[in-house]
Amino acid sequence: MYRLFLGFILVAIELVLLGQAARVVHDWDIGYLTVNRDGYTTRRAIGVNGQLPFSPVYATKGDTLVINVHNSLDLPTSIHAHGIFQKGTNYMDGAGLITQCGIPPGENFTYEINADQAGTFWIHGHYNHQNVDGLRTPLVIYDTEPAALEYDEDMLIFLEEWYPTEFNSRMAEILNPLVPFPPPPSFPYGLINGINGNNTAPITFVPGRKYRLRVINMSSTEWFKFSLPGHQLQIIEADGVDSVPHTVDGLDLGPGQRYSAVVTAHDTDQYNYQFNATLYANFVPFIPGMNPRYYQGLIEYKTGAPVKTIAQGDDRQMEWSDDVVLKAWDRQPLMPVDKRFEWTTGTTT
Repeated sequence: MYRLFLGFILVAIELVLLGQAARVVHDWDIGYLTVNRDGYTTRRAIGVNGQLPFSPVYATKGDTLVINVHNSLDLPTSIHAHGIFQKGTNYMDGAGLITQCGIPPGENFTYEINADQAGTFWIHGHYNHQNVDGLRTPLVIYDTEPAALEYDEDMLIFLEEWYPTEFNSRMAEILNPLVPFPPPPSFPYGLINGINGNNTAPITFVPGRKYRLRVINMSSTEWFKFSLPGHQLQIIEADGVDSVPHTVDGLDLGPGQRYSAVVTAHDTDQYNYQFNATLYANFVPFIPGMNPRYYQGLIEYKTGAPVKTIAQGDDRQMEWSDDVVLKAWDRQPLMPVDKRFEWTTGTTT
């Protein structure tokens, strides 16, 4: 009798949750457009519905995300929800020539993605590296449970590298047998929320409030360091996994990485501050002004207030994010081990 009663309760809870879930529908027409995103170069890019950047996608855990795609390009295309596990739905994963054929030019395809994870993700093109040419946008799936730390407001900060030429042009140079290999490195510019990093709108803080910053590196090859001198960041999520709060001076994000960090605003609006973003790569030469590239923006407490400059100090002495040291918030025990394998590696002479 007890088991029967418990079964009724579980079914009732499931029906309530299903009743709260929604179908979040977007219509995307993927096509070419001409843009100047970095402030220096006008070039052809790939956007959605004639826009670049195009709108971030928001859903709540339990929703079904529906994206109706029309391909207006002259090449196949596909999109991938980066970080979504697609358990049992790998046919919606969008990895071109891996889990699906590309959507042919002029054709349509509908993606239905189960939002059964909460956290910070992004959606990007997954055919012929079209994400590099602009086909990418944040994906935020809100949780129905409280976060590890309370906060008052949610903010989205997405970082991108932006090359002055299209991907196909650079790939043709790499594959050209008449050009010495490797060709000279390309040095992209940095974008913050879709535009040149130095022209980004201010981050607006109200004294005493707590902000969850969702920071995404939507780059293909480059790293970003992001910090708010005079403020500390408490990491509560990394790549869609909630973590035990961990305090750092700044975030170091590889391509595709995402962090959520809670920042507590100062108690007064006497001063404004600056945030820093550094675009860099360790696999190409260090050239001042090109690698790394430095960007700054305003943390605005009050319009017209003086900017309090805080020396960031030696980058090597700062506490940067490192996902390896984070601890998962759900504190699941280690999986049991029933086999052991040992490999010995080394160099031969």
